[in-house]
Amino acid sequence: MIRLYDYTLSGNCYKLRLLMHLLDVPYEAVSVDFYPGREHKSERFLAINPFGQLPVLDDGDLRLRDAQAILVYLAARYDPTRTWYPNDAAAMGKIAMWLAVADDITRTSSAARLHDALGYELDVDAARAGAHALFRTIDEHLSDVEMTGQQWLAINQPTIADIACFPYIAMSHEGGILRDDYPAIRRWLERVRRLPRFVGMPGILEPVL
Repeated sequence: MIRLYDYTLSGNCYKLRLLMHLLDVPYEAVSVDFYPGREHKSERFLAINPFGQLPVLDDGDLRLRDAQAILVYLAARYDPTRTWYPNDAAAMGKIAMWLAVADDITRTSSAARLHDALGYELDVDAARAGAHALFRTIDEHLSDVEMTGQQWLAINQPTIADIACFPYIAMSHEGGILRDDYPAIRRWLERVRRLPRFVGMPGILEPVL
């Protein structure tokens, strides 16, 4: 069975839990005390991931780190329909662009959340400004593609691009980054929340059906 080294409040861990739930893939979650225990920096965990970061996924003899890389693996390995990561060169290229954006969202919106929620010392004003710059661009993109009938980030169906970008946008308010000025983002967030088999996490509620 898949083993996920997990921290419940991590958006990067959550995106993997979400995709595995959407795909109905069983897994074992191994809790890592990220805060306040900083177990991810312990000698024991550094033997698992020398970079000292979550998440990490074990699947048999395979060990992967980095949330976006793990999303690619899970979608390619466990989605026989290739809905979430289509086997099409153009779609794969577009998804890869958004996986890079997801990393930028982590560096900005997630960083501001770490500052406000966990007391991390960092330049929170720069993090918030960076997140707003990203959100403006994402909102404009979503608004533009909505006019053509597309409702998702990369292509005209939900993919791992949407899963990758979703958590730290959905929890941006926890870092003092409000979404009032981004109507297309708010519509997209609601579409993600209404995916069949969607599950939430602390800070991301499941929709009332």
